[in-house]
Amino acid sequence: MKEALALAIFAATLLAVLTRPRGLPEGAAAAAGAAAMLVAGIAKVGDMGSVLHDNLTVFDFFLGMMVLTTLAEEAGVFERLAIAAARLAGGSSLRLLLSILILGTLISTFLTNDATALVLTPVVYALVVRLRLDALPYVFACTFIADTASMTLPISNPINIILAQRFPDLTLGAFLHYLLLPSMAAIAIDVAAFAVIFRRSLTGRFAMGEASVALEGGERRAFHLAVLILLLVGIAFVAASQLRPAPVGAVALAGSGLLLLVTHLQGRLRWRELGRGISWGIFPFIAGMFLMVRGIEHQGATHQLGLLLDRLAGTGALRPVAVATLFAAAGSNLINNVPMVAVMQATIPTVHAVSQPALVYGTLIGCDLGPNLTVVGSLSTMIWLLLLRRRGLEISSLHYARLGFVVTPMMLLVCALLLGALLG
Repeated sequence: MKEALALAIFAATLLAVLTRPRGLPEGAAAAAGAAAMLVAGIAKVGDMGSVLHDNLTVFDFFLGMMVLTTLAEEAGVFERLAIAAARLAGGSSLRLLLSILILGTLISTFLTNDATALVLTPVVYALVVRLRLDALPYVFACTFIADTASMTLPISNPINIILAQRFPDLTLGAFLHYLLLPSMAAIAIDVAAFAVIFRRSLTGRFAMGEASVALEGGERRAFHLAVLILLLVGIAFVAASQLRPAPVGAVALAGSGLLLLVTHLQGRLRWRELGRGISWGIFPFIAGMFLMVRGIEHQGATHQLGLLLDRLAGTGALRPVAVATLFAAAGSNLINNVPMVAVMQATIPTVHAVSQPALVYGTLIGCDLGPNLTVVGSLSTMIWLLLLRRRGLEISSLHYARLGFVVTPMMLLVCALLLGALLG
């Protein structure tokens, strides 16, 4: 009885997150679902404390990165990068799209996919509006490349760190050996698909005009200091990813604290603007979804999933990679990739040891790339949606899914095949 009730609450919550009845925020829907599980006795009161404790690094990371990127955006860092990309495009709409995809790849690789959604989306939207271009190809490029390029390094996506803390073999060297080639292939597919899908919108030209603005003395100092701190944080992320547990949350908070101090000393800190730059709804969403997953685990879901994975994975490399990729991608689009990676993290150790490495890497493909299918697949996409809504641009779940189901299955297939060959 409780198992059926748990699934009903879970399904209702997912439906509310997808449809947003009466404009209900995603975080509120997840929090309501978690509360329903607590009231029904499916999740325990003690689970709230353990969920917060076990995922403190994730919460710290998101808070630190949102503060860091908001302050860097205020210093003009990402606006200058977007303007540089526009200059490199030489007036070509197509080359501007390619430049934005390259810029998004670099930000995702070294500052995480969520940073790409946070900083590139508003800057690119403002730029293309000023240039009088169709905004859709460019804003879609921001969110798709955020997840597509999130598989390159351990610090390119928070879920990479979550999984690496459970499986110590996921070092920087292992990522480069097994996932660099699939990641490059996914990025190439993403770029090619966007160039073809939006070809009719990318035939025109533009003039830079007032989009390019010179920095004054004080602004120039703020810009240079923010760039320096971002570079230091990127280096610290790479170093921290080698440690177990990886203190990426501490690095993000330290970096944001340093930039916060510098901004305050410059007399440029505006608390209200900083508060607006933080997507507060992300925190109840993460906590609510993790708590609901914990409740479903209490009903034996993890054990049952482990038995199913063990039966389907078989032997060899390609088959377990394909199974894990499919499971992780489907689950990410049902419950979001952060709780899905937590489910897989708990499930994989119950499977036969021979298949575990392939299942781990397949999970990374599914949870990193798979979320491009729907708007609830990753937190970076949810942040992207919130930022666009604030600017009056509504993207429906159906519109996003139409594009996602064209691009993403091809990426998943090619990456699974390449990884199977590398592991074999």
